[in-house]
Amino acid sequence: MTKLNPKDIRLVFMGTPEFAVPSLEILHKNGFAVSCVVTAPDKPAGRGQKIKQSAVKTYAIANGLKILQPTLLKDLVFLKELAALKANLYVVVAFRMLPEEVWGMPDYGTINLHASLLPDYRGAAPINHAIMNGEEETGLTTFFIRHEIDTGDILFQQKVKIQNQETAGELHARMKEIGAGLLLKTVVAISSGDYKRRVQDDLMIKSTGELKKAPKIFHNDCKINWKNNSDSIYNQIRGLSPYPAAYTELKSAGGKGFLIKVFEVEKHLVRHQDIPGSIHTDGKKELCIFSNDGWLNLKKVQLEGRGKHDIEQFLRGFKINNSWVAV
Repeated sequence: MTKLNPKDIRLVFMGTPEFAVPSLEILHKNGFAVSCVVTAPDKPAGRGQKIKQSAVKTYAIANGLKILQPTLLKDLVFLKELAALKANLYVVVAFRMLPEEVWGMPDYGTINLHASLLPDYRGAAPINHAIMNGEEETGLTTFFIRHEIDTGDILFQQKVKIQNQETAGELHARMKEIGAGLLLKTVVAISSGDYKRRVQDDLMIKSTGELKKAPKIFHNDCKINWKNNSDSIYNQIRGLSPYPAAYTELKSAGGKGFLIKVFEVEKHLVRHQDIPGSIHTDGKKELCIFSNDGWLNLKKVQLEGRGKHDIEQFLRGFKINNSWVAV
């Protein structure tokens, strides 16, 4: 491997959401030359549909970095602009799938930071799925990008313990900082030529378990099935909080339904004779919904079209009794 001086690294950083910002920041502050930042185009967001720029673009503007925002990654104008930069390393964190015309361009390759211990949890939502599956540990991986998504040769990995009550949002906040450190370690190693590549197919051959996946989460994945056990429901709620959030429908004895998102619960494993989805509430401070092996005490919820509230605030404005059910 050719040894480089860190000053010889000229990188292009590709990323969009808040998760990518610490990675860009740590590379920039440690003196690596960021030739350009590639991020998503500005787009309307929120109720007012005001034009919003990405978190990565906000950092790039504040620090005087060149920005490209292509709509199409195979656009010839964009590809010419990239080539003209003569960058020799591309770094990708929470961005779109790249065509080979892009990831194959730099001399020293294109690396990606992924929020799992690959080859497990390949896909768009590794943090969510790890918690939803009840994992006690996850991690981060840096690897070289190739054709198939999240399958390239591994560079470095770091394990991360998942706390018992931790939500996806809380784990996301920790992992973006840990990931930034791992990414810096990776770029330093590439600049010095001091790294080894591990082929994921070889790791899969040695593994005895089935490969765990992390596909994109859709609306139906967020609906709570109260016939499931309490642990499964608890992990689903944690793994989807705060976004996109698990949800259920509260239905009155008269059949009128109200959708609510559920962000936080306490679980209680207790034998009971109630039908899953049955409700117990005092109408003031407590709203419990039965599962097949206990019940879950709702702590933080959001009625469709309203703000997020703790359960006491919610019950002050929403009248419900024990004849209601969750479906």
